[in-house]
Parts: sequence; C-alpha cells; structure tokens
Amino acid sequence: MLKYLWDPANAITTGGLVFSSVSLFLAVSNRLELSIAAALWAVLSDHLDGIVATRTKHRHPDVAKMGKSLDGFADIIYGAVLPAVIVIQLSSASVFALVTATALLAAGAIRLSYFANFGRSGNGDFLGLPLSYDIPVMAVIFLARPTVSDELIVHFTLGTFILLAGLHVAPIRVLAPNVTMYLAISIFAVVASSVLTLRGLS
Repeated sequence: MLKYLWDPANAITTGGLVFSSVSLFLAVSNRLELSIAAALWAVLSDHLDGIVATRTKHRHPDVAKMGKSLDGFADIIYGAVLPAVIVIQLSSASVFALVTATALLAAGAIRLSYFANFGRSGNGDFLGLPLSYDIPVMAVIFLARPTVSDELIVHFTLGTFILLAGLHVAPIRVLAPNVTMYLAISIFAVVASSVLTLRGLS
C-alpha cells in the first residue's frame, strides 16, 4: 500500500492529511485560530496535488486510482470533519452546533459519494459548492473575530455553515478554479495562516 505514496501527487495529499491531523488536534484542544491556520495548509495541499497529478507524465493507472481515493478521504476530513469540530468547539457544544456539524458531515459524504461515481460535468464544472471553500470561509470569519462580539461570531458561523452544507449538495454549477483563482487562494491561505498563527500564539 505504502508504495503508492512515493508518487509526488499522492505524497502531497498525504502531507495534507498530516496538516489535517494537526488541525484536528488543535481544534479539540480549543486552539481554534491555530487549528484553522493548519487547515489552510491542507487546503493548499489539496489544490497542489491535483496540479502535480495532471503534470506527472506516464503516471500508472493504479497510482492514479489510489490517489483519487486518497484525495476523497482527505477532502472529507479537512472539508467537513474539521469545520464540524470547530463549530462544536466555538459554540461550546450547543444543540445548533450539533445540527450544523451533522449537516456538514452528511453533505460532505453525499457530495464525495456523488463525485466518486459521476465526477464533474462534461465541461469540467462542479455540481454544488466544493468542500474546499469551507476552511477559507472559516478563516475569513476568524480574521474578523476580534472586531465583533463572541455571541455574534457564534451565531453567524453556525448560520453560515448550515448554508454552506446546503450549497455543497445544491443543484448549482460552480466554475472550476483557473490559474488566477488558484494563485489568489494560495496567497490568501498563506497570509491568513500567518495572521492566525501569530494571533493564536500571542
């Protein structure tokens, strides 16, 4: 099994799983700024592994199949499990947080099951909002956290992620990111991760 991880794209996906594990540890330790900072690197890994995979010449079909499955598991961890844990911690395990977390996990599982069987549309667009949007949205909320009350942040975050859960499985077309979007997301992830890390360590 482990031999498939020597593939560059699969190695990057595995690196993303490491960041997700660190993020999950920090989230359950209630160090939420640091958790999101680590999760942003899982997002970057997810974007980078696809680029590397498409540019790797003579990639064996078995390696590609392994990478596709591995990528799906990585997606649900950083795209659904992590946001679910963060909203539970943020709201001190409220009932609304349970509903939100359940919606995120269900939407993530349904979405990834759909794509495992049917893939993207014929022109390469996504059906529904990709899970990769969740952590950047969470980062934006936490960057604004010091400027508003804790109560407002909790209610806004829970409401936002209930909406995101619905959008993940909604019958809407979302354009696949182009080079400019990947670059913008990468810059945002690095900057936001740095700010949240400094804030979390202070």
